[in-house]
Amino acid sequence: MQKVKYRTQEVDGLKIAYREAGNSNNPTIVLLHGYPSSSHQYRKVLNQLSEEYHLIAPDYPGYGNSDFPSADEYEYTFNNIAATIDAFLEKKEIRSYAIMMQDYGAPIGFRIATKHPERVTAIINQNGNAYEEGLGKGWEGIRALWANRNENTEKALLSAFTLEGLKWQYTHGTRNPENVNPDTWHLDYLRLSRPNAHKVNIDLWFDYQSNLKLYPVWQQYLRKHQPPMLIVWGKNDEYFPESGAAAFKKDVANLDYNTYDTGHFALEEDGEEIIEKIRSFMDKNVNVKGMVSII
Repeated sequence: MQKVKYRTQEVDGLKIAYREAGNSNNPTIVLLHGYPSSSHQYRKVLNQLSEEYHLIAPDYPGYGNSDFPSADEYEYTFNNIAATIDAFLEKKEIRSYAIMMQDYGAPIGFRIATKHPERVTAIINQNGNAYEEGLGKGWEGIRALWANRNENTEKALLSAFTLEGLKWQYTHGTRNPENVNPDTWHLDYLRLSRPNAHKVNIDLWFDYQSNLKLYPVWQQYLRKHQPPMLIVWGKNDEYFPESGAAAFKKDVANLDYNTYDTGHFALEEDGEEIIEKIRSFMDKNVNVKGMVSII
């Protein structure tokens, strides 16, 4: 029997594509992807943890196989994307879940978690930032955009959309680039080559500064609600260096802290070890509590 199903759900007039695996009576993990990827980045997790867990990985609007409405039809902000994914979970009647977050998955996941703290059983964090000290030198060009958005500051970022720029996202900081499946950046390149894709993503980079304003809110959520957290962090990430991982130690008491000698997409190079960590962390912190998804 095929483990992963490739499905769609209508949400406010948009088709949200998602991958789903496992028995819905088991504890649920919602897998929230980063830039410039999609639910494809969680293919190893979906295949290897479906016996124990119910796994669901949506593609955000404009990403993966979800609809890509124009900016006139859909507001590409983190607030709005989080609202769409929250509505998606409501439509699916998923009201108890762990969140696995990476990159963009953090600002989307933390918005959902602060809205529904009672629903979040645990957080699995792979290079998902919530602290100012977690923003590395890779943000220099985007910070220039924040300071003064104009033709020059936008043009300076366009190399990130090239095939070589996308390859760098996946291979920078890895021990061996040959450990990373090139299908990853080639799929992203096809999606980012669609009309208006550059503008939409630059809009999101510009909006990323809204996340910094919410960092204190997310940190207070962690201090107050103390969700168990697993850190599985690629320490050579130029965007979110290890200082971002270490910052969670200030606010999370039940923290399983692990770093890996790899880059931004740690699952690509260290998937086997990370998946085993997820399994043991979930068994300890969720299964023993008898928490199950309600769908």
